[in-house]
Amino acid sequence: MKRTGITVTALAAGLTATFFAAPAAQAAPPTPPGKAVAIKHLKALHVAKEGSLTGYSRAKFPHWINVTGACNTRELVLKRDGKNVKAGSNCAPTSGTWYSPYDGATWHKPSDVDIDHMVPLAEAWRSGARGWTTRQRQGFANDRASSQLWAVTDNVNQAKGDKDPAKWLPSRTSFRCLYARSWVDVKYRYRLTVDTAEKKALARLLNACR
Repeated sequence: MKRTGITVTALAAGLTATFFAAPAAQAAPPTPPGKAVAIKHLKALHVAKEGSLTGYSRAKFPHWINVTGACNTRELVLKRDGKNVKAGSNCAPTSGTWYSPYDGATWHKPSDVDIDHMVPLAEAWRSGARGWTTRQRQGFANDRASSQLWAVTDNVNQAKGDKDPAKWLPSRTSFRCLYARSWVDVKYRYRLTVDTAEKKALARLLNACR
């Protein structure tokens, strides 16, 4: 069986490789491709009407799994994206400083910070992940090797929900270019589809990038 020229076997291998790839230490998610490559990748994405949420649940994307020792994905992203982060023996951060690029807010309590999936789990389900295995969805939900996971203000993440860039954008306009590049990169990596309004919104954002 083939999908947009990629075999299911190849897709599974690619997602597994993404899951096991350990990103280098840094204070932010891995940087997505620049404007020119993002525009090229956007044009390559398959345009399709969003699928149904029938059958969807967050449990089908096992996330914040244990990664190393006592540390799970959320804890590792908090450590990666924060400054002067201190953690207890169970690896859970107890203090630090986190800057939310979506709204420009700074936080000092881990409880004020959510780890946002750049491409939300429900959005991924509607645009192709419904056909993945649980293992593939787990890799997607815990992917620290791409620009998929971001430490952001909790209520901003909740406001975003499962909306795509045609329906929601970060209030911090200077971040919108990087937001669009990151969104396209994740969709391109995972061979997810885009709907017409989503693609137009992303094209406008990328064309405005400096």
